[in-house]
Order: sequence, then structure tokens, then C-alpha cells
Amino acid sequence: MTDPKLVFLVDDEEHIRLATSQTLEIAGYVVKSFEQAVEVPSLLTQSWPGVVVTDVRMHEMDGLSLMQNILKIDPEIPVVLITGHGDISMAVEAIRAGAYDFIENPFASETITEVVKRALEKRALVLENRNLRSRLNEVLATKETIIGDSREIVRLRQIIANIADTETDVLIHGETGTGKELIARRLHDQSSRRSGNFVALNCGAVPETLIESELFGHVAGAFTGAQKSRVGKFEHANGGTLFLDEIESMPLNLQVKILRVLQERAIERVGSNELIPLDLRILAATKVDLRDACDKGDFREDLYYRLNVVSIDLPPLRERREDIPLLYKHFSEQASEKYGRDAKSLGSAELAQLMSRHWPGNVRELQNVADRILLGYADLEFDTSEQNASGKEKSGSLVSQVNYFEKSLISQALKSSGGSIKATQEVLGLPRKTLYDKMAKHGLNRLDFVD
Repeated sequence: MTDPKLVFLVDDEEHIRLATSQTLEIAGYVVKSFEQAVEVPSLLTQSWPGVVVTDVRMHEMDGLSLMQNILKIDPEIPVVLITGHGDISMAVEAIRAGAYDFIENPFASETITEVVKRALEKRALVLENRNLRSRLNEVLATKETIIGDSREIVRLRQIIANIADTETDVLIHGETGTGKELIARRLHDQSSRRSGNFVALNCGAVPETLIESELFGHVAGAFTGAQKSRVGKFEHANGGTLFLDEIESMPLNLQVKILRVLQERAIERVGSNELIPLDLRILAATKVDLRDACDKGDFREDLYYRLNVVSIDLPPLRERREDIPLLYKHFSEQASEKYGRDAKSLGSAELAQLMSRHWPGNVRELQNVADRILLGYADLEFDTSEQNASGKEKSGSLVSQVNYFEKSLISQALKSSGGSIKATQEVLGLPRKTLYDKMAKHGLNRLDFVD
């Protein structure tokens, strides 16, 4: 891939071309010079990462004609015009037509290097946002709602694909906000039960006095206020899937009845002796360690083993930080559609701040932050006193921000190159040994990114 600090310099006067090229090279840019503007357009693509600096007054094709040809290839390639004093009004019109900026000749070295720096930063942001949009469109095109490219999420999608169309019940474990109901819905949608109902019940949100009736239903007169019969969640999910969230909140006396349903696939409504057979799949979710809850006497061990035949552990957001840019892009687009405002793109420094946060509320918290940023109620000045899960390093410290961002950049480069070390070297501009050292440091294996 082309060096990301690349500048195409176009000027038909050799001494000006040489002087300007030297100025930019001293500033650290890779400069490719052209005497004729006509040579340039064929070398550009929509993914070209550089900036074009061109004189306005040239023979054959002038700078304005060159700009028009470039903007046809990609209207967001930065074109900087070098103009004489008499061309200022023309340059202003050119900016209205799509030029990035103009520099009046003669100019100071600092002037052109600063303009080129800003133009390259803008180009990098444009390409990064396009990359995120492309990946997001791929996700949405396949109706895939589990967003991310991290190894944890790739593995999670594979697990779901393997077990979705089986009849086994599943226990989903994850912290608050990691997307337990989303996973349950994906299991339902990818199963042969997709045409049936997906019925969700948060066990912790229903009063203990009502939860039995909520689950099993009741017949008229079963208790005071039961004026007519009512179908419960089990019966409503017949032919489909029942999702029991916060299963750890289920009262102990009711856990025995749940165990019986799991074993016999039949229920009795409250106040009735009639056995109603069921054909349904049960998915349960918890944010606590149920094994530990069993040891404490808060959860029945037999029910735990019955539920835990197949289990899915959802990674917290802090363990898959490389997914944060794509998730933020997705939530920002959702918020844009919801509130009728333009989505806010973030620069590298802002994304680094997002990636360095501890995220106790996980994906749900990130979605909330995306909404607040779009509405102007939040900035990225996060509390840097939070600690990561190990408690050893401040999540907002410079070291942690650099590490998280470095890992994300390497992961994205490996992903885009299909695991090719050579291509990843070129993208990142790293020697092979340095790249291998950094991959080892962050626990990255190129085989995980091979398509």
C-alpha cells in the first residue's frame, strides 16, 4: 500500500518543483513530483491515501483542470492549489468547487507543511470512516447484528452458527450491557423455530407474587382478581423460544417448577390440573456466576446443571476494544436516523479515548455515549481514574491508551490484509521483526485473520 504520508506535487517549473519537494521531504513527507498534470489522474484511486499539491498556471493541463479530473475519481481527495497573487479570486472559486485549500506563492516552508499535514489528517479520517462504513454495511447486508471483528466476536458468531438450529437449551452469561438478549434473539432467528414467537421475560423485573402466573398463566378464579383465564409466557412461546433473563432472580420455590418444565416440556396453569404439552426451546441468561450462587444456596444445583448443558460467555467490551470504532459507527448511524441529525465522525485521538475507557456498562453504555455525543450532551473527557479489570493500570493513562490503540490498528491492518504479514508491514510501515514483537505483545496471531 502507498505510504500514508504521500504527496503528489505538480508544477511545470523545475526549480519551484525541486524547492517545494525538498521542503516537504525535510518535513517527513514522501513526495512524488510531476512536471505534467496529465500524468496524475491515472495514478489515483478512491482508496489513495495522499494529498495532491498543484500549481494553477501550467501548460497543457492546468491545476484547475487537474483538480476537476481528480474530484471525478474521488471528491474527497484533498487538492491544494499553489497560486500567484493575481489568482486569489480564482482560487477562492476553486475551493467552492472542491479544492481543499490554496497557498499564495511565494510562501513560507511552515505554510505548506501545515496545510499538507491538515489535508493528510482529513484524508486519513475519510478513509477510516469509509472502512468502518463498508464493514458495517457488510454486517447489515447479511442481517448480522453481532457487530465486531475481534477474535472473541468471530468465535461467538461461530458458536451461534453451530448451536442455533439445535434443540438444546442454552445458558448465556455476561455482564450487564453485553447483549445477552441480542444473542438469544440471534439463536432464535437462526433456528427452525424462527417462525414461532420469541418471548422474553426479565425474572428480576416481575414481583415474586406474580411471577408464577406470568410464567404459567392461570385459569379464571385461581386467585383474587383472576376474573378470566390467561395464557402465560411458557404457553405463549409454544412452538418458539422462551428467553428467561436474570434467571438468578428466580425465587427458589419456583425454580423447582422450572426444572420440571425443562424435563417434561409440559405445564399446568395456576389453579388448573390440566397438563399442557409444550414444544419450545428455553434460553436463560445471567449476569452472575450461577455455580457460585449454587454454593451459596441462592440457586438450585440441579437446575443449574440442567440449564448449563450448553453455555455462552459474552466478553465485556473492555476485552474486545478493537470493536469499539465499528460499534460506535453503528450506534452513531442509529442515533442519526433516530434524531434526524448528521452522524458525528471521530478522529483518531477521540477513538483512542473511547478505546481506553473501562466501560462498566459495556455495549449499552457505548450506545448511550454515541447518542449523547450526537445530541451534544457529552464530550470525550472521560474520568481517567477508572481502573481496568485487573486493577493494576489506570484505563485512561497514556500507556493504556497507546496499547489499546496500537492493538486496534494492528488488528485492523491484519484484518484488511487477510492475515498477510507483508501487506500488514506495508500498511503500518513496520519492519517484520517489530511487527512480530508487537503482535506477540498484544496476543495477536495472523491465522486468526486469514479469510
